[in-house]
Amino acid sequence: MGVEIERKFLVPEGEHVPDGREFEVRQGYLVLGPEGAEARVRRQGEECSLTVKHGTGLVRGEWEIPLSAEQFADLWPATEHARIDKSRRVVPHGPHEAVVDTYRGRLAGLRTVEVEFTDPDAAAAFTPPPWFGPEVTDRPDLKNRHLATADAPPLT
Repeated sequence: MGVEIERKFLVPEGEHVPDGREFEVRQGYLVLGPEGAEARVRRQGEECSLTVKHGTGLVRGEWEIPLSAEQFADLWPATEHARIDKSRRVVPHGPHEAVVDTYRGRLAGLRTVEVEFTDPDAAAAFTPPPWFGPEVTDRPDLKNRHLATADAPPLT
């Protein structure tokens, strides 16, 4: 089992985000279960994957399997009612990468940034840069699994 240790923050409206690598992301959920369980397919640039996660909070179980473009296309219709469309910018920040998502469509106006860590101590020691907004790691309404079925961005 893989483990994901991640903190999530809002990016305030009008805040400048540093330059980084950019990708288009299409993400759809096949399963949204209890206790944070989820199975999703994602196309990020030309890379496709199937990811299964479980748990809530800072540390979650995570498994990721590469998919071909054909496999992604076969699974995509099953996600019709739970999708996210966003652009992603990966910004170097010291030993970490800040992953900034700018949401489109019904979630337009929402920007979040996530940082992954190797262990909980590194996560606790992390000092966000000034362009990060409030931390939302523990807000279920700002998890992608919930945003995929939301009619509009949550009130921040």
